[in-house]
Amino acid sequence: MSIRHLDALFAPASVAVFGASERPASVGATVWRNLLGGFRGKLYAVNPKHSTLGGVKTYRDVAALPEAPDLAVICTPAATVPELIAQLGQRGTRAAVVVTAGLDKATKQAMLDAARPHTLRILGPNCIGMLVPHLGLNASFAHIGAQPGELAFVSQSGALVTAMLDWAAARGIGFSHFVSLGEHADVDFGDMLDYLGSDPHTRAILLYIESIDESRKFMSAARAAARNKPVIVVKAGRSAAGQAAAASHTGALAGSDAVFDAAIARAGMLRVLTLDDLFLAAETLARFRDGPSERLLVLTNGGGAGVMAADEASALGVPLAPLDAEMQARLDAVLPANWSHANPVDIIGDAPAERYVAALDALSHDPASAVLYIHAPTAIVPSAEIAQAVLPQLTNAPRRVLGCWLGDAAVKQAREGCRAAGVPDFETPEAAVRAFSLLRTYRRNQEELLQTPPARAATRPADLLAIRAIVDTVLTEGRELLTEPEAKALLAAAGLPVVPTRVVGPDALEAQAAADALGYPVVVKILSHAISHKSDVGGVRLNIGSAAELQQVCTSMLARVRGLRPDADVQGFTVQPMVRKSHAHELIVGASVDRLFGPVILFGAGGTAVEVLADRALALPPLNTPLALAQIARTRVHKLMQGFRDWPATDVDGVAQVLVCVSQLLADVPEIAELDINPLLANDEGAIALDARVRVSAARPAGAEHFAIRPYPVELIETWPWKGETLTLRPIRPEDEAQHRTFLEKLDPEDIRLRVFHSRRHIEHSELARLTQIDYAREMAFVATRPVAGGGEETLGAVRVVIDPDNQDAEFGVIVRSDIKGGGLGRKLMDKMSAHLRERGTRRMVGNVLTENTGMLALARALGFQESTPPGDLNDHGLRSVTLELSPPPR
Repeated sequence: MSIRHLDALFAPASVAVFGASERPASVGATVWRNLLGGFRGKLYAVNPKHSTLGGVKTYRDVAALPEAPDLAVICTPAATVPELIAQLGQRGTRAAVVVTAGLDKATKQAMLDAARPHTLRILGPNCIGMLVPHLGLNASFAHIGAQPGELAFVSQSGALVTAMLDWAAARGIGFSHFVSLGEHADVDFGDMLDYLGSDPHTRAILLYIESIDESRKFMSAARAAARNKPVIVVKAGRSAAGQAAAASHTGALAGSDAVFDAAIARAGMLRVLTLDDLFLAAETLARFRDGPSERLLVLTNGGGAGVMAADEASALGVPLAPLDAEMQARLDAVLPANWSHANPVDIIGDAPAERYVAALDALSHDPASAVLYIHAPTAIVPSAEIAQAVLPQLTNAPRRVLGCWLGDAAVKQAREGCRAAGVPDFETPEAAVRAFSLLRTYRRNQEELLQTPPARAATRPADLLAIRAIVDTVLTEGRELLTEPEAKALLAAAGLPVVPTRVVGPDALEAQAAADALGYPVVVKILSHAISHKSDVGGVRLNIGSAAELQQVCTSMLARVRGLRPDADVQGFTVQPMVRKSHAHELIVGASVDRLFGPVILFGAGGTAVEVLADRALALPPLNTPLALAQIARTRVHKLMQGFRDWPATDVDGVAQVLVCVSQLLADVPEIAELDINPLLANDEGAIALDARVRVSAARPAGAEHFAIRPYPVELIETWPWKGETLTLRPIRPEDEAQHRTFLEKLDPEDIRLRVFHSRRHIEHSELARLTQIDYAREMAFVATRPVAGGGEETLGAVRVVIDPDNQDAEFGVIVRSDIKGGGLGRKLMDKMSAHLRERGTRRMVGNVLTENTGMLALARALGFQESTPPGDLNDHGLRSVTLELSPPPR
């Protein structure tokens, strides 16, 4: 991941267009005309066939330019691109937009090879270009420009770029950036998320994605950006036909759509299915991001509009808030007797402005619910007058009201007034409810973003030696598929509850002896290395109640299997007790390795009809209990697991622990390629695996190093003796928020001022969340803790770095609790951080220190930091820059 020189791409002071021309309808002419139309920096046209273009001097080649342009836009034939990039890099240019299409694989690689020595960044090739409206920069051959705004739109599809520009212009939607990635040979979605995530001009990021190349880079950038601002995604290729079209379009595999959904949720982003919903979600999250999202109260002056809202809510699973007795009484006191007495709250079509105000005031006493305010114009009171009356309530903080002014000209003034005041407004009740549903999904995804579990979160101990012995035996024998007994033994060693199973030869009497020992009724299954799905060949028989029945079953099963699969080597049978669990659900838990996102965990309704039911949810490991419970909740079978009629609720926590155990197994055993537990039988007493299928591979496709999301780095935890007690030095965790708040509250105000350069009286939850919920791939915070009486621990000190995406500079901050300063803890934390940064290959550890902070400056000198005067206005604030070289620059 890298944002190096992206400032030259998106904020250039000078631009050169190679292939600029006046030939009508040519790409070069269109790009040149678009740049002339508004760019305020220096412009250079490069074309050896012309001396001037429209009175503007034209240059023959790179060498003839009066300076190295910040940005080059290349519209020349494909064969010329690599040499142009090499010349531009040597001249000092650091960014290029390669509009040219038709670069074959070799030419594209030659272009990248030419750019690499100069770290020249390339957008494209085969792209429309890009627009930065607030700079007047239109480096594209789009037919229309873009209005300035706060939305960034990044697309793989060039045709969609031009269509969206047209569509947005007609609706008055503005953009901070509008970017066509094309074949994204260099600058990709990960780079764009890194850049836009910290861009002050961008309020929300909108993505149109067909494929991504590097999942860990994408997920790291997405999780970082989604912590700062909404990231909303349209992902093409939901169907098999769509995936095939996307693959042929981008030249890359589109990947599994269900896995992509799981990745989007885990990264805290929001996926929408249509371009309409892309802007609907952006508007809602921008204006109502912190509003209530659990349930909805509908207030309307027309029963029909309320019914439409209720129908849409039912279809989307949005709960309407019930009106309790207290709320009914409040509404009875201010509404006419014939009001609806239910939610939706119909206040009748003749409602004056005062009735709206009173009803909204009554509904404000349910702070857990959002209010959808629907108004249809009437001849009794002008809509603008009602809007003026209710506007103070609609804009109260925190925001709780979504607006829907039905109609057009009659409500135009009311709608414009609300939008100007920042109230989210929708043209139809259905759109408003859909927006609220998207908000609910976004909130759930944000909750998943906050989870940072370790690779090993299971509460049940795993016998890794036994697991390794099974896996090594199978691979040594040249097999990949474990037999059912081997698979069950592996799961049992991993801490999963498994039904006891006996293995016997292909002999009915041996099977009978095993059944006699286990007790009837029993289950008998065929055992063969070559047969994975035993039911398909009649290789499973349940509920065998006697020895005589068992002998008949074994004889007929052998004959049937040998007839259907004469190629299969049958080793014998497995015999297990017939497990009877009252009110039990058949579930499936599985794992596989996605070609893009790595290991993936599946949960859903199981049994022989698992493919027909298709009730499943996917999640990316590592999992902890909250993430496992969230995965279970995304299935239809979860509703049954909650209990109904005389069925008690299933032990959902026990099922969640099975998922966590599978997550840990994927981390511990890289050889696992596929795993199926079907059925996993679960009721109120717990869960047990009745059958299992495991495939391993010597290629080691699993393992924590292949997880798309980096687990909590438990390997960085250490203990340190300090003043007669033992401290724990470890990476910070999301659950440290309350403990970290206590630590910060114990700091002297002067220590805080020296650390953050200004005084602080309190710290907001959002900032605490940012400090404790970090992405270990791009930042690190170590805390020093000690145990406290009664359990738990307290934080004594913390050191933190934020590492730039190029892994060049890590900006640090360190602070120790005021009452224990001077004991060497600060130095220990700094030593631990510098060792960690050296291990990951970071070039420098840097920081800015107030000149009056003599203690920190002395510590920095003792650690080998070099002092210097900071550039620009930092020097005016009494700061000193300190730098520690950690590793030599790359050759």
